[in-house]
Amino acid sequence: MWPPRGIITSRWRTRCGITWWAAGSALSSITMRKTQSNLEKKCEKKKRIHYLSLEFYMGRTLQNTMINLGLQNACDEAIYQLGLDLEELEEIEEDAGLGNGGLGRLAACFLDSMASLGLAAYGYGIRYEFGIFNQKITNGWQVEEADDWLRYGNPWEKARPEYMLPVHFYGRVEQTHEGPKWVDTQVVLAMPYDTPVPGYKNNTVNTMRLWSAKAPNDFNLQEFNVGDYIQAVLDRNLAENISRVLYPNDNFFEGKELRLKQEYFVVAATLQDIIRRFKSSKFGCRDPVRTSFEAFSEKVAIQLNDTHPALAIPELMRILVDIERLDWEKAWEITTKTCAYTNHTVLPEALERWPIYMFEKLLPRHLQIIYEINQRHLDRVAALYPGDSDRLCRMSLIEEGNPKRINMAHLCVVGSHAVNGVARIHSDIVKTTVFKDFCDIEPEKFQNKTNGITPRRWLLLCNPGLADIIAEKIGEEFLTDLFQLRKLLDFVDDSVFIRDVANVKQENKLKFAAYLESEYKVNINPESIFDIQVKRIHEYKRQLLNCLHVITLYNRIKKEPNKKFVPRTVMIGGKAAPGYHMAKMIIKLFTSVGEVVNHDPVVGDRLKVIFLENYRVSLAEKVIPAADLSEQISTAGTEASGTGNMKFMLNGALTIGTMDGANVEMAEEAGEENLFIFGMRVEDVEAMDKKGYNAREYYERLPELKQVIDQISAGYFSPKEPELFKDMVNMLMNHDRFKVFADYEAYIRCQEKVNELYRNPKEWTKKVIRNIAASGKFSSDRTIAEYAREIWGVEPSDVKIPPPNEPRE
Repeated sequence: MWPPRGIITSRWRTRCGITWWAAGSALSSITMRKTQSNLEKKCEKKKRIHYLSLEFYMGRTLQNTMINLGLQNACDEAIYQLGLDLEELEEIEEDAGLGNGGLGRLAACFLDSMASLGLAAYGYGIRYEFGIFNQKITNGWQVEEADDWLRYGNPWEKARPEYMLPVHFYGRVEQTHEGPKWVDTQVVLAMPYDTPVPGYKNNTVNTMRLWSAKAPNDFNLQEFNVGDYIQAVLDRNLAENISRVLYPNDNFFEGKELRLKQEYFVVAATLQDIIRRFKSSKFGCRDPVRTSFEAFSEKVAIQLNDTHPALAIPELMRILVDIERLDWEKAWEITTKTCAYTNHTVLPEALERWPIYMFEKLLPRHLQIIYEINQRHLDRVAALYPGDSDRLCRMSLIEEGNPKRINMAHLCVVGSHAVNGVARIHSDIVKTTVFKDFCDIEPEKFQNKTNGITPRRWLLLCNPGLADIIAEKIGEEFLTDLFQLRKLLDFVDDSVFIRDVANVKQENKLKFAAYLESEYKVNINPESIFDIQVKRIHEYKRQLLNCLHVITLYNRIKKEPNKKFVPRTVMIGGKAAPGYHMAKMIIKLFTSVGEVVNHDPVVGDRLKVIFLENYRVSLAEKVIPAADLSEQISTAGTEASGTGNMKFMLNGALTIGTMDGANVEMAEEAGEENLFIFGMRVEDVEAMDKKGYNAREYYERLPELKQVIDQISAGYFSPKEPELFKDMVNMLMNHDRFKVFADYEAYIRCQEKVNELYRNPKEWTKKVIRNIAASGKFSSDRTIAEYAREIWGVEPSDVKIPPPNEPRE
């Protein structure tokens, strides 16, 4: 059982802390030693992949490292002999929460898969001093606390001051006879910290290199010269603030100068690092031996994880043109062949559009380069579509307006050789709407790469009971080839296997129920459906629709208290961006509903409502194996892919969801009859947009919906503040972009089918087995193999490198 927070004694914490540090440092040094020996051979001839991301949501490292190095049993035994408990030890490690949600966690899964597939790959990002905030729920409201994850140090990282690099900001551009020069800049130093990323039992170890901002020694020397020494030292913080904190927005663009600084900081440091390594033809050689950039795109691949690292395109052009003295056409050819772009969202509020004035001040040379890229791009479009000024306007990198803005997605599309969405339906939407004009010109540039998850963390680590019974039936190869799970279809009618799968789920539920009891002081009925929706709180993810169902269930129990109901425990978890008012109100509504439902004696244990505080990777590893029902209920056409949906499927939960994101492919793989699919499809939503969505029609036609909305509006769930949810009701009735009421009736009916099936445990478990068997496609190994072959032009390898202590041929 997980130790409840706050009850580990200080003596134990000290002993465990030292042991955890020792374990971390020892495993880290083992993996680092492998890094040096393995990368040397691996990287001499291979193309190197560089995955640029402003977010890496890594979670904890200890258990994952033990699993990938094949040391878990040995470590378990060693810790036991020290009189300690490995599970308790693992609980002491802080999550590395350097991401907001899906995008950052995807980057972490990709690093695991790239190492496990033997690719010479690096993850590049920022070493945020403070990651995603810790969420506390106080009186039902979200309160943010700083995530001081480095307070006790980080045994997994190694500082590499010998590779510290300068990054320039501000200044002006001077025209000289040699060409433009960026002068009078302010310099910030980028200090790299390397974290080893071990592959699964193949002795391959890649590197995640995160940059930390440091002020140079002469920072603000002019202030020092006029005698204000104290202020000069204090002002060093201005430089070092760049890597201080992760912006806590998911699917929302916040156009702050500090954020733009972060984006350029990671890109500038990374490209210098890439070019230094490229110029040294042999790994470990520091003498620049390559001067020609002809082979650059054959040796270097740069993948842009969304538009956040889009400045890699103008920065690489600046280096090639201004510093390496290549002509524009050659530099552009190299840049486009090297860079590829992954789009993660079609929501307009999430797309990055930076004001020109900000660029002019912060990155004046890059602004000139973007203007030049745009001019040449528009000349080409004009030649293809003479006289079509509307198209020129739509396709420009510069958006007219007050202020003028740079469309970073357009920059990425123009400057990359490949553009991909992250699920088939999303990639189709990208091609037919967001980037339709670009796709008309270069259809071959657009691809789909359906997301995936690493089965090592999201099955073997978090659900060892399930992994064991699968391995008993089909062997262990599924951990590196998840398609092997198809073999489980042979056991769909095997009563022993059905019983084993059901038993593992029940054990996981009992374990999680005990955790909830210790954390929330609430008794959970472990026989109830564990109905779970965990993800960032956002209107498009429709936690509100879930909430309306909970209230509907409550009303039905109150109306017929003697009727037999299938018991449910509904759990929602996730963080709201600190400035996102409606998301915070959704949390408040759900917690308020919980207060009423959980304390109503008429309801008893037939319905419980719990908000899971501070949802993060380490909590996901506990929640997901215990889930019966996975809620994936976004409005069709809004969720790019989702990866939580895949984690639940792999761990034996059934999905209730719309035909959105990867749900579509999950239904295709498992058979739609093995998921609970409901609601509008993308074409229905588009038709409704044309016709006009009238929420009041549904409100007046559906008595149960009317009752729920009237209760919320009248303050039934907020008796001390009856007006509390007026704004939310107004939004739902008058300007709901995500059409909650339109899917309410279908959702309620679908939930009734869930209840019906749950009454038949054998048939439920058969569907569970079919879902697990169909989840092979959703391994990040498959995703990365597709990126490797179809975008990066490299071949994954299943060759295991001999460990350093064994002789090589």
